[in-house]
Amino acid sequence: MKTAKTSAPVRSGKAGKRASRPLSDWIFDGVVYLLISLITVVTLYPFLNVLAISFNDSVDTVRGGITVYPREFTLENYKQIFSYGGLVTGFKISVLRTVAGTAAGLVSGSMVAYTLARSDFQGRKFVSTYLAITMYVSGGLIPGFILIRNLDLINTFAVYILPGLVSAFNIFVIRSFIDGIPYALQESAKLDGANDFTIYWRVILPLCKPALATVALFLAVGQWNSWFDTYLYNGSNDALTTLQYELMKVLQSTTTNANNIRGENMTQLMAQVSPDSVKMAITIIATVPILVVYPFLQKYFVKGMTLGAVKS
Repeated sequence: MKTAKTSAPVRSGKAGKRASRPLSDWIFDGVVYLLISLITVVTLYPFLNVLAISFNDSVDTVRGGITVYPREFTLENYKQIFSYGGLVTGFKISVLRTVAGTAAGLVSGSMVAYTLARSDFQGRKFVSTYLAITMYVSGGLIPGFILIRNLDLINTFAVYILPGLVSAFNIFVIRSFIDGIPYALQESAKLDGANDFTIYWRVILPLCKPALATVALFLAVGQWNSWFDTYLYNGSNDALTTLQYELMKVLQSTTTNANNIRGENMTQLMAQVSPDSVKMAITIIATVPILVVYPFLQKYFVKGMTLGAVKS
């Protein structure tokens, strides 16, 4: 009489996969998660520390030991900064120059990149070499100031836009992306009767969103954080001041007052606001707008930054 053979039940699904994994895989995953956690903490801690100090009482901040949360919460640091009258005008001009400068830089840079990507453009090597040289060699501060003065751009809004219209690095980023677009798309558009501008506007630009988003982020951050050009060219014009320049003046004024006042006056000043607290509050004010914009460009930014990477 035959006896039926019995076999152990076979595990399936996730439970089976967990049971079949060797111990080395678990150790590897644990190390990876630990490293990611450490990197996250190291990345977030400085920003959270700055945020905590900006909301902490000035006298308590001098004691030190602030970590990621304020010991004595207060809004006096921000009230002191926003009580300065020039910030409203500076904020408007900064937003306007960021939007206008980014849009103008994208249009001009993408046009030059599209031209350099054309194989039938005979001067592409000369222009590319000339642009590459400008990345390493510049005229300097004094010749640049003389040029701006001779162009009558001092005390004008155009001084924020025109000098940054053409950036060699941004042009090369966009051109590298255009080189990866099949040229057959342009040829088929020509067969349909499209001219060069139509091809650029309706074929090339829609396909260059990752590169354009990357360059837009570069341009926006540069325009938003810029204050030295305001100091050089529009420092005497309160109507064209920028937020970063006004924040720099607030910080400089606070630091000067702290250095000139001693004794009881120093204690009274520190009870209101301290230079360290102002620094941290200014850092938050200058950083938050860019942090708000970045998530909308992140998906394009990662792809755009991998241009020129080795493909397998």
